[in-house]
Amino acid sequence: MNQLQAMRVFVSVAEHGSFGRAAASLAMSNAVVTRYVALLEAHLETRLINRNTRSASLTEAGAAYAQGCRQVLDDLERIETHIAHGVSVPSGILRVVAHASFSLHDLTPLLQHYLAAFPKVRLSLTLLHRPVDLIEEGFDAGIVAPRQVSGGTLIRRPLVSVAPIAVAAPAYLASHVANGVANRAVNGVAEGIAAPMRPADLARHTLLAPSADIHGNEWHFERADGTRETVLIEPAYAVNNSVMLRQAALAGMGITILPANHVAADLAQGLLVRMLAGWEIREADKELSLVYPGRRHVPAKTRSFVDFTVEWFRKRDVAMPRAGYAVNSPDTALTNSMPAIIRTSGNS
Repeated sequence: MNQLQAMRVFVSVAEHGSFGRAAASLAMSNAVVTRYVALLEAHLETRLINRNTRSASLTEAGAAYAQGCRQVLDDLERIETHIAHGVSVPSGILRVVAHASFSLHDLTPLLQHYLAAFPKVRLSLTLLHRPVDLIEEGFDAGIVAPRQVSGGTLIRRPLVSVAPIAVAAPAYLASHVANGVANRAVNGVAEGIAAPMRPADLARHTLLAPSADIHGNEWHFERADGTRETVLIEPAYAVNNSVMLRQAALAGMGITILPANHVAADLAQGLLVRMLAGWEIREADKELSLVYPGRRHVPAKTRSFVDFTVEWFRKRDVAMPRAGYAVNSPDTALTNSMPAIIRTSGNS
């Protein structure tokens, strides 16, 4: 027996006081309506309705049961309306995990505009460097490096690929002189005897680098003409956070390699200058993807965040093009020229 349907039929009979009128309102036959009521009475082992040829009246048990049925059916309708509203209108708590270094630079404006567009969503953000199991840890979506995430069937939407560049503070370059000739910067690019002109020159400098769990000590450089050099870096200072690396570079502690978007403002303001401008650092792009569980029915809050984030990055790339930054940028194959291996020291 479909008990919910039987309860709906019984309530209709109770309200209309007639099997025939209830059957007409429900677009059912009299026989079907009578059958549903009989099934309920058999299930409850009690008479609910007194029948005669003209009308149907509730027994004492039937009146109590009708009141209870109305409450159950009203509660069910409220629940279904709430769920249906949540499916179509983004609402509730959205749990997002994000790569910590990226988040400290670029995530707040995105989240600010998203919450303004969807005010019924409440956001819970977790920043991580470590790998994360999206489903096991209960996240709705993640903005993470591809190697950082796992967990069941996930849908991945590439967002951004940021190329790294070598940078240093003018104060560091001014203090690092050769034969008494100070370094200078022209249009944000370092020039002079103290500035490295090729990757091998890094051996004469103090180097700052991400820790080995983020990037190994081997860095690949390539010029436009296909010349390649591979440098083995032994940093004087290593840390697992790009914000700390940037701060160290700004403090004049040495030369470091950072994603271009992390230092774009510093370069524009002259707080940092670019090293090795004619060289591209290969196989080190920082890629970020938007990932979310591959369910058949994606909640409205998750779908809205996915669509908003993808569009946000697309618009930002169009409005703010800059060197070393590309949305959905594929890797470029290296040339076949033989690389040189140079071991650098962490101290000048």
